[in-house]
Amino acid sequence: MPTITVFKDDLESLISREGGAGRGLSIAQIEEWLMLVKGELKGHHPETDELRIELQDSNRPDLWCCEGIARQIRIKQQGRLTPYPFFTEKSKPSYQLIVKPGMQQVRPYVAACTAKGYRVTEKGLAQLIQTQEKLADIFGRKRKTVSIGIYQLQNITFPVTYELVKPDDVRFTPLGMETTMTLSEILMVHPKGLEYGPILAVKSLLPILRDAKDQPLSFPPIINSREIGEVRVGDDELFVEVTGTDLRMVILSLNIFAANLADRGATIEPITVQYPTSTILGKRVTTPQDLGKPKTVKIHAIEQALGQELGETVVQQALETYGYDVTAGKGSVKAKLPPYRHDVMHTMDIVEDVAMSRGYAEFTPVMPAQFTVGGLSVIEQMSDRSRELMVGLGFQEIISNILGSPDHYSGFMRLQGTEWGRTVDVDNVMSLSFSCLRQWLLPSLLRVEAASSRAFYPHRLFEAGDVAIFDGTHESGSRTETVLGAMIAHATTHFSEIHSCLDVLFYYLGKEYSLEPVQHPSFLDGRAGRILVSGQSVGVIGEVHPEVLERWQIAMPIVAFDVNLSQLIRLG
Repeated sequence: MPTITVFKDDLESLISREGGAGRGLSIAQIEEWLMLVKGELKGHHPETDELRIELQDSNRPDLWCCEGIARQIRIKQQGRLTPYPFFTEKSKPSYQLIVKPGMQQVRPYVAACTAKGYRVTEKGLAQLIQTQEKLADIFGRKRKTVSIGIYQLQNITFPVTYELVKPDDVRFTPLGMETTMTLSEILMVHPKGLEYGPILAVKSLLPILRDAKDQPLSFPPIINSREIGEVRVGDDELFVEVTGTDLRMVILSLNIFAANLADRGATIEPITVQYPTSTILGKRVTTPQDLGKPKTVKIHAIEQALGQELGETVVQQALETYGYDVTAGKGSVKAKLPPYRHDVMHTMDIVEDVAMSRGYAEFTPVMPAQFTVGGLSVIEQMSDRSRELMVGLGFQEIISNILGSPDHYSGFMRLQGTEWGRTVDVDNVMSLSFSCLRQWLLPSLLRVEAASSRAFYPHRLFEAGDVAIFDGTHESGSRTETVLGAMIAHATTHFSEIHSCLDVLFYYLGKEYSLEPVQHPSFLDGRAGRILVSGQSVGVIGEVHPEVLERWQIAMPIVAFDVNLSQLIRLG
């Protein structure tokens, strides 16, 4: 969850704007008000007057800043949101930003505005930078879908163009450097280029923002120009732009920035963005822009979810004091989010905001009307029984991660390109070591065995845990199964030894089974079998192939079995 740092006097100043009571707040009062934003005070440094706040709502990027927290508290105090006029102005904007053809191939969307009249302070600049980083890194997925630039407006000549150029055709001095560089040099040398360059990987043309005098403003989403894109304390005219791959996310990010600067006293002037082709909002898009649409909610649905009769008036007041534009009807309310929010997807989202606005202390606790007794599910009963039996057979239990590497689950097991080796992969992974879900348990057992060569033999290990089976017919494309895996390792181990353990296990589980020969890449030919119950396969058993052992760097022979407990239950 996002954790931000704010200055106490800065927060108080923003809360007290437009008549809000925010001066001289106690820490206890701040902690109470933070409940409105699902915030928790993690620390206060009296020497620097800094507050460290953790936000528990990942769907509200407008709250990941001092201005957003203060705004939500101020709305509650005032009873309703003071409208931002720049979201509803109909006059033609003075400035224009032109998107050149071809941008849809790289980073197609941009939104921008100007902010005049707020003289940037040291604390205000720190908040601008923090908000920029939080939105780009968390909401924008490490700048992949959203990145933000702030510039000195007085140095820019409009119209600004957003276009593609060859990597060596444009030079400028990036932030943090003293010398001019080409775009390709920035990607190879600059720390931000090395960090975010993969976003633009394998691109023969790169995006650039520059003004009517061909002055580069920035190389999105990598770095700003030092001459124009370095905002300093004392600047009172700013240009803000957001680029990205999702138009609604781009505009929402700009809306948040515009509202934040307006809260600090700036006058926001929209900018017209001219696209070469039509977008979901047309070819000419004025930003900032209110993207919200009213949602009608039945009062009964809210009351049923909260377990309390409220009525139209109470619900309307609760939503208005949380920033909504609300119209009450007979038995329902039509609620519209403020322009800096775009997080309502379901009626329950509005129900939660009603509860947050009223305060959870306003709801009367109700004891459960019915007494129920919980119990273990059938699969857990089966798993626990199997664990008891395996321990009784002299096996030691391990617990390992369901996430792992394709090399371990498939490559080391000689399963590449086979149905046995098909895994469920994780999208947008942080590390290849945890990039897929295991499809069986033997690799997890072998990983432990590979690290246990100094322990006295024999080694008898087992695990009962979840695996993910690729299944195109399933709603999510895969299904989760509970599997029991076991292995024995010592110098003279053989198929009969592990077979006898499987025989005892099935006897005490009350299941009849049979074996049929199977050619499995992870096991020796002629020393592997498919485990059948009622004619259906529930697992495999065999002597592990020497090549598998070599890849795991295991010196001892190993025999093992893998039984699908979920399948056993389904077969009765």
